[in-house]
Amino acid sequence: MDVFTLAFWIIGVVLFLIAIIKKREKTVAAMGKSRRMMGSMISDIVAIILLIGLVLTIIPPETIKKLLGSANVWLASAGAALAGSVTLIPAFVAFPLVGSLVDAGASIVPAVAFLTTLTMVGVVTFPLEKKEFGLKFAVMRNTLSFISAIAIALVMGVVL
Repeated sequence: MDVFTLAFWIIGVVLFLIAIIKKREKTVAAMGKSRRMMGSMISDIVAIILLIGLVLTIIPPETIKKLLGSANVWLASAGAALAGSVTLIPAFVAFPLVGSLVDAGASIVPAVAFLTTLTMVGVVTFPLEKKEFGLKFAVMRNTLSFISAIAIALVMGVVL
């Protein structure tokens, strides 16, 4: 376990103990609500795990490493950004999927390019956005989002 994970666990336990000491009834009620919320999300979590397993089964790690590895980061990032732009996946599925792609050998920059364009650029939702907000707004938002996503990916490549 790394230092940050350990620190978060310690902080969480300390804050939980403080909450129990200060307002036991409210804390117990909040824990009950949390348990019910987790119970309602369990099917989504299982679906995410199955989807990631399916993707990693269909696309072997060697292919992921070849396409998104460090051989040609620019080309891999451009391809990942384009794929993310036209893909419609909920963010709560995208984050674990990208983590699994990185674990399978994808470089950080293409993985972040995929993730940021996936959440920021909406080619699939463009017709609805155009209808509701107008063509100029939809084109401008998607263009600026794509440029920002690439910039974020490059910065993350330097930071990480």
